[in-house]
Amino acid sequence: MAANTNTKVPPFGMKDKLGYMFGDFGNDFTFILSSSFMLKFYTDVMGIDAAVVGLLMMAARFIDAFTDVTMGQIVDRSKPTKDGKFKPWIKRMCGPVAIASFLIYQSGFANMAYGFKVFWMVVTYILWGSIFYTSINIPYGSMASAVSADPKDRADLSTWRTIGGALAGLVIGVGTPMFAYETVNGNTVLSGTRMTVIAGIFSVLAIVCYLICFNLVRERVEVPANNAKLNIGNLLKSLVTNRSLLGIIAAAIALLLAMLTMQGMAGYVFPNYYGNATAQSMSSLTGTLAMLVICAPFASKLSARFGKKELSVVSCASAAVVYLLCLIVHPANAFVYVAFFTVAYIGLGFFNTVIWAMITDVIDDAEVKNGVREDGTIYSVYSFARKLGQALSAGLTGSLLTMIGYSNETAFDPVVTERIFKLSCIAPIIGFGLVAVFLVVIYPLNKKRVEENVATLARRRK
Repeated sequence: MAANTNTKVPPFGMKDKLGYMFGDFGNDFTFILSSSFMLKFYTDVMGIDAAVVGLLMMAARFIDAFTDVTMGQIVDRSKPTKDGKFKPWIKRMCGPVAIASFLIYQSGFANMAYGFKVFWMVVTYILWGSIFYTSINIPYGSMASAVSADPKDRADLSTWRTIGGALAGLVIGVGTPMFAYETVNGNTVLSGTRMTVIAGIFSVLAIVCYLICFNLVRERVEVPANNAKLNIGNLLKSLVTNRSLLGIIAAAIALLLAMLTMQGMAGYVFPNYYGNATAQSMSSLTGTLAMLVICAPFASKLSARFGKKELSVVSCASAAVVYLLCLIVHPANAFVYVAFFTVAYIGLGFFNTVIWAMITDVIDDAEVKNGVREDGTIYSVYSFARKLGQALSAGLTGSLLTMIGYSNETAFDPVVTERIFKLSCIAPIIGFGLVAVFLVVIYPLNKKRVEENVATLARRRK
């Protein structure tokens, strides 16, 4: 059934863009904190082996395989309210997701038994990521296609969502290292007490951002409840034969492998290899500024001219080349490494800016083929893929850190820190390279195909 446009609400405008931006700001107050500092917190403060933390992050994604798709089905089958179909979930779940995130970083338990600390880590991380974050992120991401049916408006939402994520990255990536680290016996170490306080502040700010999103965004495209009997076999067949969905999933996993490895390894390469936490803050600052000044203003224009797929392939391939050069040059100065990091982040930024609009392209493509609009289900599968990419990067990073001999005792050993540097370059090279390959080989929605789908759906809805 085609969605209808709700003419009772104000036209799409700046309030929607700002509101949607704040929604991702709220998401990333807990998501970026987890991807950038959870591994560091549990290895250095709580004394948990890096491989154990990485294993948890990977294992939790198997739970997400059920919770994400289940939440997608719940959203698709829910009836619209006066506030819309997707938006009410943001108000309902903003408190639980923020509280669960805060509970992860409880440094007061650092002296408890090892088994208790692992238990606490497992329970709080699954509550945050697999249950509460899922229950707010799936409706938030699905909501974009209900805010407007215009592809340009959706591209604007994608850009503003990326701006929200970039601003959150600025606050978390720049601010956290400045306050979370302290000098002990001449070494730069993470303070557990400070991390607990920071996590609490970020949780409060996340709730504020979610409520701003709820109050500013309006749903205009009425998406009726999907009351068709659930057929798991047909659903799985539809998903696994959807080439555009499979392509964006593969690219998303590779993107997160690159992006989260960059963020996660920054917590080791700067304080351990370079002995410079200030440079870590600088890398987050320059990367975010590059995203805001270069990627956000030009991504929509470049994608409109050349295509979102085409822009993404070139930008990610370029980022892989930048990190290859960094590995070869092997800069001795931390701020030269920051320069390589920033240029690579521009390549990442272009793809990350348009990827949310690419998801709406995938949803449109599925509707063209099947005649059914399944925003929640498709977005939930994509969300699961993103979490899988997050887990793979964290799990891979944790496992590789263990393999190269990293521990509390060897954290500043020259042999180990040299391996940390190489790891910080090689993982993004592989991740960015795979993004470009997957988009070229699997993802079919080039500029021409997207325009054809938009025209087809416009004819059907007249």
